[in-house]
Amino acid sequence: MDRLPTKPEFETIFLECDRLLAVLPQNHKLIQCDKVPVAELCNEPFMLLEKGAKAEVSEIFEKNGLTPWVHFTTWDDYAIMSMVESGLGIAILPELILKRVPYRIIAKELDVPAYRNIGLAVRDKNTVSLAMKRFIDYLEYR
Repeated sequence: MDRLPTKPEFETIFLECDRLLAVLPQNHKLIQCDKVPVAELCNEPFMLLEKGAKAEVSEIFEKNGLTPWVHFTTWDDYAIMSMVESGLGIAILPELILKRVPYRIIAKELDVPAYRNIGLAVRDKNTVSLAMKRFIDYLEYR
């Protein structure tokens, strides 16, 4: 497991490993693939999700020496799903956001493992509020 991305003075609690998946319109040719080749995503208009300084999606391409054909960049997951559904392009999104969405889109695994780590960061677990202590206790037993 990778270290959670935060400042060293924070204590972190790992919560979940969330896969990053290719998101395609329902009639797209790549839905036939068991696992979507990341290189193939560079041949299509790409909707890029960027929420902060460390963009997991951009890292997938960089690690593989690829450059996507970015047509649109946004921080809004739902805007991307809507644009993919409309056939304006394809994307890579976290699996957790893709659960129970109303959009007519297909999510497929990538041919290279890609994920993000989700966690909680606190200054000191021993000095957090009572509500936060209860939440942390719950997390350890879930």
